Amino acid sequence: MNQYAVIVGIGESRVGKVGDRSALQLQADAAQAALADAGLKMSDIDGLLTTPVRVEHWNMPAGVVAHHLGVQPAYLSTVDLAGASGAAMIHQAAMAVASGQCSTVLCVAGQNLLSHGTRSTAVRKMAEGGSAHPQFEVPYGPLVPSLYALVAQRHMHEYGTTPEQLAEVAVAIRHHASLNPNAHKREPITVHDVLSSKMITSPLHILDCAIVSDGAAAAIVTCAERARDLPGKPVHLLGQGYGLRHSHIGDTELTTTGAVDSGLDAFRSAGLTPADIDVAQIYDCFTITVIVELEDLGFCHKGEGGSFVEGGRIALGGELPVTTHGGLLSAGHPGLGGGFFHVLEGVRQLRGHAGPRQVPDAKVALVHGNGGVISVHCTLILGAEAKA
Repeated sequence: MNQYAVIVGIGESRVGKVGDRSALQLQADAAQAALADAGLKMSDIDGLLTTPVRVEHWNMPAGVVAHHLGVQPAYLSTVDLAGASGAAMIHQAAMAVASGQCSTVLCVAGQNLLSHGTRSTAVRKMAEGGSAHPQFEVPYGPLVPSLYALVAQRHMHEYGTTPEQLAEVAVAIRHHASLNPNAHKREPITVHDVLSSKMITSPLHILDCAIVSDGAAAAIVTCAERARDLPGKPVHLLGQGYGLRHSHIGDTELTTTGAVDSGLDAFRSAGLTPADIDVAQIYDCFTITVIVELEDLGFCHKGEGGSFVEGGRIALGGELPVTTHGGLLSAGHPGLGGGFFHVLEGVRQLRGHAGPRQVPDAKVALVHGNGGVISVHCTLILGAEAKA
């Protein structure tokens, strides 16, 4: 099935504070950009996948988006795996195409999360949306950063991870954002800047935490045979995997996640190993998330994530460039669609279209999404070429 599915078009809206566009308009902007990239028209689309939005009450998001875009789908669905939704949409689109249910699937997600409120109101709404356990956690008032801070504190306690190592993640990813003309935050930062920024919830400073943005992303999935007639270079889905070891953070050991399982399944289905990955687009809602997921995905042993990110190893030019568009920490985070930009960056890298942030001769990319409080995981392995 995986050899059958390819990504043939990608697109994104403006990202940042985009006060003149609604959630639907942002999604339409991204969808039109993806169609132009693929050399297709909206009338060519017969499948649609999207996610819920948090800024409006849509009874059936996939139906609302399909109607707005003028799509008459033979297949449609609303995917909600929180931050893992972007990666999951690509796999679900591939399954829809492989089954013959439809031929060409538009995946699109995004919203005007920042313009609809403020960063603080967005964070509060995320907490109210079920990230914390309603009986055992909500009564104590934690916000999402508080719950991720538990992961960071435990990782520091068990393995000696330092605030400086967390800061290295933010610095590397901000550098990548500085090379992305559509990134929300592009000003370079230093380790000192991170450590001296406002403390949000110990040990996480504000520069350890994802930003809040407006924006939308889109991708088009079809079969390899049809892609031969399209102008762009297709990117192949080589493997995928899912993992879930807890729903709420109080039900887990904190430092090992379902990324272990999603990564193992993705590499197994692709017939590859972490050593084969040229560039990794890893979900980065907080700096600790990147460190834990690098371990769980097999790029280093458990407890070695802190030292792994030191010395520019995850920056462009390093051993494993990570989240090269600037991620949620700097490029943009419009809620559920935030992780979808990681997919787009994986495609750009494999096409050789990433400009000044291009990883030389990138042939295989890993894309990882994380939903909830490091809860549900989806890992994709993308290739510039089909499986041998």
